[in-house]
Amino acid sequence: MIRKLLLFLTLTLIAGITKAQYVEVQANYNSVGDCMFTATNNAKVPMFLHINFADLENTTFNEPLPYIKKVAPGFNSLFTLQRDLDADIPRFNYDIETFRSNPTADVDLDFPYLIPLEEGKSVSFFDVKSIDGFWGNDTPDSWFATGFKAAPGDAVFASRNGVVAEVVGESRSGESRYWYHTWTNSITFLQPDGTLICYHGVKYNPEQLVVGQKVFAGQKIGELANKNGELIVLIYHDSLFTKKLSFVIPQFVVNDKGKTEILNAVKLYKVYHPETILGIEMTKREKRKILQKSNIDS
Repeated sequence: MIRKLLLFLTLTLIAGITKAQYVEVQANYNSVGDCMFTATNNAKVPMFLHINFADLENTTFNEPLPYIKKVAPGFNSLFTLQRDLDADIPRFNYDIETFRSNPTADVDLDFPYLIPLEEGKSVSFFDVKSIDGFWGNDTPDSWFATGFKAAPGDAVFASRNGVVAEVVGESRSGESRYWYHTWTNSITFLQPDGTLICYHGVKYNPEQLVVGQKVFAGQKIGELANKNGELIVLIYHDSLFTKKLSFVIPQFVVNDKGKTEILNAVKLYKVYHPETILGIEMTKREKRKILQKSNIDS
């Protein structure tokens, strides 16, 4: 009888795979009545999955709460609900949410970001007065953006390691529900801490930069696209509890020793890309390949 029940529930769960954007969650019972949760991420970049159980019977959920899991592209094992001893099979109700960034990100506010322009140049910083068009017709209640002034066509470099999440030229296409924001001429990366960084005002080369590609701090990612030579940088992430975007005020490297500060609009800044900063989030193998051989584009 229990085998028939398990088979019925397994087929029911498979037929009712829960979909949210790119991520599919599946729950399957094994022969002893435990329920194994897996997820398939159909996107080319990692996503963040939140699973919330409304009720549980005949089992215990032993994962940290809230349950947030970074799911890589493709198949991911999540967790197993083990059947309580001498109990019936686990029964439960749950719902899921997916996020493009970590909704419970633990942000290091002192992280040293590189000024994303060519090393050795002197650039000015300006106060960004508006981010109109970033979020459709809406503007977040509270936001922060960093503005840089250089020359049209100047090279733009990654401020930090990341995975290319979205690249957009002069116009957008496709379903808007899959967009990371509504700006054009922009490049967006998922960073190692789960935040997103958007570079706005950048023209990219589609042969050199594709979604899902890993990019390293100090690597060239494009060129300034607009005639006034302005580059706007936003760092932000989703929030599980407020359901709004949270913005980060970054600190940028301002000398060759790696000193950082929050930029001031009345100063000119010389751009430094110290090797000690370039390698912060690299593996030993990446350091040997990229830093020692000087393979970062310039």
